Amino acid sequence: MSKYKVTVNGKEYEVEVEQVGGEPVVTSSAPKAATPVAPVQKSAPAAQGTVGSMKINAPMPGTILGVKVSVGDKVEKGDTLLILEAMKMENEIAAPEAGTVSSINVGVGASVDSGQLLASLS
Repeated sequence: MSKYKVTVNGKEYEVEVEQVGGEPVVTSSAPKAATPVAPVQKSAPAAQGTVGSMKINAPMPGTILGVKVSVGDKVEKGDTLLILEAMKMENEIAAPEAGTVSSINVGVGASVDSGQLLASLS
């Protein structure tokens, strides 16, 4: 059992985490009215399509809020491909050139790192 201090909305809580059968179990000393603990994020869905020649990488770390295209869609330069939330701002990830969407490598809710492959065009 491990103890951690967690701050949620400026309020500090002490939590204990125990690993049981591969799934974490969380208990908290926080009052019942406290903000619920966020669920453990599951891994992003498997990539769709085959990576094309034009790669679109994350310009910064963040969370994918929306995927606006599908594999096989034709896009024009500047068309919005994905919405990336970073520092509480929504950033549109646009097509750098016209092409066809070859792959979508992230899903809604996925956390991404700077430079991570998000999608590709051909």
